[in-house]
Amino acid sequence: MNTFEEVVTSRRSANKFLPDVKINESELDELFSLVKYAPSCFNLQHTQYLVVHDSDKKELVYEAAFRQYKIKSASAAIIVLGNKEAHHDAARIYEGMLHLGMLNQQEFDMTVSDTINFYEQRGDAFKRDEAIRNASLSAMQFMLIAKDKGWDTCPMSGFDPEAIIRDFNIPENLVPVMLIAIGKEDKKSRRPRGYRKPTGEYVTYNSL
Repeated sequence: MNTFEEVVTSRRSANKFLPDVKINESELDELFSLVKYAPSCFNLQHTQYLVVHDSDKKELVYEAAFRQYKIKSASAAIIVLGNKEAHHDAARIYEGMLHLGMLNQQEFDMTVSDTINFYEQRGDAFKRDEAIRNASLSAMQFMLIAKDKGWDTCPMSGFDPEAIIRDFNIPENLVPVMLIAIGKEDKKSRRPRGYRKPTGEYVTYNSL
C-alpha cells in the first residue's frame, strides 16, 4: 500500500499515455466512490464529472483541447464541471440530517434558507467562483486517488470551453473547470520534474 507521502510525491502530470490501455467503468466508479469525500462549501458537492471514453466522443474532446496528443492517447478524458446553482440542492442534501433527528424542522428550514441566501446575496460572479473553487478541490482529490490506484493523470486548462459546452450539451448551470486526461503514462519521454520552490519562497506566517 502506498503511503500518502508517496502518492503526493510520485504524482506527475503525464504528457503522454500508453495508447490502447482501457479503463473500465467499474474502475472509474471505484475512484469516484472516494472522490465524494472531498470537501465542499456547505457540503453542496458542486462537482459534476463527465467521463468520455467512447472513441468518437473523445475525438470531440481532442478537437476542443486544440489537438493535444495526451487526449488522443489517454484511456479517458474527464470533463470536470462546477455547478453554479449547487445551493439549490441544499434541501435534498440536508434532508438526511432532518430524518435522522440531527436537525429539527425549524433548524432544517433555517439551514436551507441561510445556505441559499448566502449564494443569492453574493451574485453570479461569486456563484461561478464557488463552482470553480469547489470543483478544483474535488479534481485534485480525484487525481491523488487515481495515482494511489495505479493510474496517471494530467489536469488541463488548455481547451475551448464553448466547444465542450456545445459538443456535449452542457447545461447553463454547469461551468467547464478543467479536463483531466487519465491512463497509464508513457514514461519513455518523461522529463525530469520541474523546479519546485523551497517553502520559504511561498510560505509566510502572520504577514507577507
